[in-house]
Amino acid sequence: MPLPETKPEFGIEAYMAWEDEQPERHEYLAGETFAMSGGTDAHYTILGNVFAELRTALVGKSCRAFISGMKLRIDRADAVFYPDVFVTCDPRDRQPDASLAKQYPSLVVEVLSGSTAAFDRGRKFELYQQIETLREYLLIEQDRKHADLFRKNEDGLWVLHPAGPGGVIRLESVGVELALEGLYEDVELELA
Repeated sequence: MPLPETKPEFGIEAYMAWEDEQPERHEYLAGETFAMSGGTDAHYTILGNVFAELRTALVGKSCRAFISGMKLRIDRADAVFYPDVFVTCDPRDRQPDASLAKQYPSLVVEVLSGSTAAFDRGRKFELYQQIETLREYLLIEQDRKHADLFRKNEDGLWVLHPAGPGGVIRLESVGVELALEGLYEDVELELA
């Protein structure tokens, strides 16, 4: 995660008003804002593929997929993030007051990069776990065909379900299966 900007500390409501006026996006954590940086061709291609697959699979269902421009507000964690992709099936996220930020996702997807992987796997995952409706957290690597799906079981424990080349990711939270190969369509991976 980038270094925090030098801004006076403020709460989520003040952040939401401030963020609405900014030319670039910022994430919020405990009174601090963090400027969002751009991604690579591979990052955005994977992100687009995930969103397209989910969007298509969810047509006619009560769940909706959102792409990186939609905020995810986590009041219990005093945080607001812009996940790469997330899905919400909760009717509370369809209310007029949820037009700028959602709060009740079933699934969050992050495409990992060298600069964000540690944060996405560690602290950010810890903060996401404070969302009561969250059932699955999918991390997709952009430099090799691999994804780690964390699924919350009946005991409240997060269980890892990795997928490699030729694998299928079963997203039980939204009733969708994603072929890993399809997520990497048009992605040119560097061979080591």
